[in-house]
Amino acid sequence: MSEGLSFDTLLLHNKHKFDPATGGVSVPIQHASTYHQLSADNFGKYDYSRSLNPTREALEEIIAELEGGTRGFAFSSGMAAISTAFLLLSQGDHIVIAEDVYGGSFRMVTQVLTRFGIQHTFVDMTDIEAVEKAIQHNTTLLYVETPSNPLLKVTDIKAVSSLAKRHGAYTFVDNTFMTPFLQRPLDLGADLVLHSATKFLSGHSDTVAGLAVVKDEELANRLYSLQNSFGAVLGVQDAWLVMRGIKTLSVRMKQSQENAMKVASFLKEHSFVRKVYYPGLEEHPQHETHKSQASGPGAVLSFELQSEELLKKFIHYTQLPVFAVSLGAVESILSYPAKMSHAAMSETERAKRGISDSLLRLSVGIEGAGDLINDFRLALELSRNTSRIEEDVR
Repeated sequence: MSEGLSFDTLLLHNKHKFDPATGGVSVPIQHASTYHQLSADNFGKYDYSRSLNPTREALEEIIAELEGGTRGFAFSSGMAAISTAFLLLSQGDHIVIAEDVYGGSFRMVTQVLTRFGIQHTFVDMTDIEAVEKAIQHNTTLLYVETPSNPLLKVTDIKAVSSLAKRHGAYTFVDNTFMTPFLQRPLDLGADLVLHSATKFLSGHSDTVAGLAVVKDEELANRLYSLQNSFGAVLGVQDAWLVMRGIKTLSVRMKQSQENAMKVASFLKEHSFVRKVYYPGLEEHPQHETHKSQASGPGAVLSFELQSEELLKKFIHYTQLPVFAVSLGAVESILSYPAKMSHAAMSETERAKRGISDSLLRLSVGIEGAGDLINDFRLALELSRNTSRIEEDVR
């Protein structure tokens, strides 16, 4: 059915367009935890919902098709998906991982995997020579985030995947920022794609979920065994919410991305802004690399203000974005990486990666871009004026 259809159409017109039993234009939510079997010799497809549930299965099939993989897997959170994927490794294995990776992934690698004898090396994955130098005899995984969180560095997926294959290693790619609407890592040689489906895929700040997709059937079987053993599966209500969000993915991403470009262009010209990190800007160091592997720059950007003091005032005066953890929702979300997404990193580790105390991450929503820009302009002016008044008083 999906052959020849555009991505926009495929979001709606797929195998789960309607319920074959009733014709209902929504995937049924199957709450059953266990399933009656007809005999001792003939077990049906479903036996226990940790192992397989028809509602979760629908989401897993949808994301597999969108990412161009053979099988998808739905987990209780993005970190549950990432952690389960890491369980494909064994004691004595070594990981080469992007240096400015999401704080939760950093915590998993540095505080959990090390306890089980799995080693790691952080590297700037924009430098393919540095990646190759970091590979050791026991390297089994190259772990990529592109664009990275929160500095929006771009890794050449095809180059890293090719390098991994030459060394007999896997390539995992966290595709949360881009979604399959803008980037399909499996088509570029990656072995496994990960998502915090909490973000753009569900898109409404109302559920926590994680997804993984693989292309190779043998790897899929191994990941399924881990999903079933570890048991951090996605509940049916959340699976349904993610499926509902996916239906509007393309229209949300188009609007948010268009807004992000306008906001980034405004911020880069503002005298109170030291630097803007956004792959849609031509001055971004990996702008061309990103264009070669993704169909758009996405809706997340980061920007550094002149000081931490100015940052705190700016947060106080902004009205439209929510100031919160997370990203990828219909509403704009302003985050403070040093104390939110990357709080698991020490100040020293953050400094090594360029994550300063005056850095903000912005996930741009579907509001009017002009309204967001006016809000930021006023907040910056008020922040600077307040600082001047305080200086005069002193």
